[in-house]
Amino acid sequence: MKKPLLIVESPTKVKTLKKYVGKDYNVAATVGHIKDLPPKELGIDIENEFKAKYVTIKGKSKVIQALKSAAGDTDTVYLAPDPDREGEAIAFHAADVLKKKGRRFYRVLFHELTKKGITDALNNPLEPNQDRYEAQQTRRSLDRLVGYQISPLLWRRVQGGLSAGRVQSVAVRIICDRERAIRIFEPEEYWSIKANLKADLPPNFIATLAKIDGKKAHVPDGESSARIVKELEAATFMVEKLAKRTIKRNPLPPFITSKLQQDAINRLRFSAKKTMLVAQQLYEGIEIGTGGPEGLITYMRTDSIRVADEAAMEAITHVKERFGPEYALDVPRVFKNKNKAQDAHEAIRPTAVLNTPENLKPFLNEDQYKLYELIWNRFVASQMSQALIDQNTISIKAAAYTFTVGGTTVKFKGFMALYAESDEKTDKSDKAKQVLPELTEGMALEREAIIPKQHFTKPPPRFSEASLVKELEESGIGRPSTYASILSIIRDKGYVDLINRYFVPSELGFIVNDLLVTSFPEILDTTFTAGMENDLDDIENGTKRSLSVLNDFYTSFKEKLDHAKENMLSVKGVGIDTGLSCPACQKPLNIKMGRNGHFIACTGYPECSFSSNYVRDEKGLIEIMETKTDNTKVKDCIKCSSPMVKKEGRFGEFLACTGYPDCKHTESVNGEANGKETGAKCPEPGCNGAIVEKRSRRGKIFFGCNNYPDCAFASWDPVVNSPCPECDSLYLIQKETKKEGKLLKCPKKGCKYKESQKE
Repeated sequence: MKKPLLIVESPTKVKTLKKYVGKDYNVAATVGHIKDLPPKELGIDIENEFKAKYVTIKGKSKVIQALKSAAGDTDTVYLAPDPDREGEAIAFHAADVLKKKGRRFYRVLFHELTKKGITDALNNPLEPNQDRYEAQQTRRSLDRLVGYQISPLLWRRVQGGLSAGRVQSVAVRIICDRERAIRIFEPEEYWSIKANLKADLPPNFIATLAKIDGKKAHVPDGESSARIVKELEAATFMVEKLAKRTIKRNPLPPFITSKLQQDAINRLRFSAKKTMLVAQQLYEGIEIGTGGPEGLITYMRTDSIRVADEAAMEAITHVKERFGPEYALDVPRVFKNKNKAQDAHEAIRPTAVLNTPENLKPFLNEDQYKLYELIWNRFVASQMSQALIDQNTISIKAAAYTFTVGGTTVKFKGFMALYAESDEKTDKSDKAKQVLPELTEGMALEREAIIPKQHFTKPPPRFSEASLVKELEESGIGRPSTYASILSIIRDKGYVDLINRYFVPSELGFIVNDLLVTSFPEILDTTFTAGMENDLDDIENGTKRSLSVLNDFYTSFKEKLDHAKENMLSVKGVGIDTGLSCPACQKPLNIKMGRNGHFIACTGYPECSFSSNYVRDEKGLIEIMETKTDNTKVKDCIKCSSPMVKKEGRFGEFLACTGYPDCKHTESVNGEANGKETGAKCPEPGCNGAIVEKRSRRGKIFFGCNNYPDCAFASWDPVVNSPCPECDSLYLIQKETKKEGKLLKCPKKGCKYKESQKE
């Protein structure tokens, strides 16, 4: 009998699956996507109903051949990439390259890589989901139409290497808008007033002014505060009301993707990208001493909080045994999804509650253990009893003023015995509990002191990774599975920096954002972008068609694109108005972009050649940086013989030709042309140049030929002028790893030569 072929996208999954089905199936992996739109062209035929042109991804020809070989002459193929839109696309492309007369293709959805999960999925195969595939194709087409048609505008108007994206550009806008709100924020003064009070028995306690004449207290300034303090010093303090109540607090539901990212960022200091990487490892399978890898969590890309009844009952049984019956529920707790949540997957949960974090700790690395423990605790806690919390609130009257003091006591921990919440639901008074004396209504209190304190309102906070993920989720921007890549892209492109765990837009980020907001207001509108995500969901649900969505989008987009091609401001050319005047000739100064980044320059060029680096103050106002220039001639320029003088730029001192702008030659202060010499010769055939140390436009050190641009050789690793003893490479590179220390390695692909390099 011919074995059917089971196809997944990850080689790691192959090992896990072979543990359970290896004898009955051939198992192969696509190693991610095997087809995509062409990298060097739009790949969307706009005139022919947006037909997409898919090509084999570079390097995947061998993978496709391996799939064909694994399929052999079987007539049954099970397509089991991830159970989401990307997985559906991989499944369709795999079926396309393996199609053969008489061969049947079935879609298999593995929500968990356990014996039960795998068996259930294989026993209930589905047809490939055309609607889900169309949703992925539409999303890919939209991203390509935006990215491949706006990005070239940025290359021409700003600088090469930049990119725009349907979702990433909105994320940058959110960060830029928040930064501008911080810059224009004007703090307002207000005062708090507290009273140190004493009852018949100790201890003393502190009460806070809450109301004035029955209305919420607002003390705007020191004068008002002083007047109130004076009145309070003459007033009698008396206990007006004692209020006691017990509140019930329910646990949070199990994790969805976005909430897992937020909690891992806040609690574990993981990045969103790291969270998804570690979660993928836990899902795909880890060896835990059961004779092969085993999936430890359910699929980690989901926005559903649904939980299978048997999994909930397993948690309840474990809670009874570990904590006692009072901590357990009689029936599983059911959480309701939001209207737009896709219910195809469960929430993220452990595949087996009996696989406790303590039991698995010997088999997991530190990161895997921390994330698994977080997922396990949250899920099990979601099926535990409510916590009971006693709240005491005391109102104290003093003339027209009402003070309050309160406290909370956990009466019964319930789910909090396992998973303490760390979100906005946590009562702030828990952090500063006071021990209160015995008090009764009508009791007179002795005033020990009145404590006024000045405060100022604070600007809105910058976004952390966690709060940006939350903002994107609540605004309906993108999907949780894409957040990690979005956060990485906007940093890699230099649009934002992560400083002390908070996003701060760079000057480049502001420049690109402002140009895009002006030219493409709809693309960067959060409501519009969220609407596009809803359209993709509707395509997947079968209530909308791909062509209709693409037509509606492109009609408006094309109009804006044509206008931008003619009218988008050029930062390379005219530049952006700063509102400042040139200190040399009083003409306007504009922000411009050059090889080394942004700077300000006089609009009177070439008559006036003033230019300077600049910084912005805390309000965003431009401050010209004084460039240190030593006008003493150091040497003659090797290109035009004009005197060279010492200047100071973004990356320290350098020598510049005084013949600028006709001659733009620069050298390091040590006199090496175009960079610091390394002693290594350029390895490019026919080049007589030398390898020098240089800096990129963002300040990163690299190594390149001093004959640039005639020779384009460059390397991020230091080059050593020594041939490889095992191949024809003319040089070696220096590397350093934690495991092997400093090494000399051959840079040629396929050559494995390396040698240890002592200090």
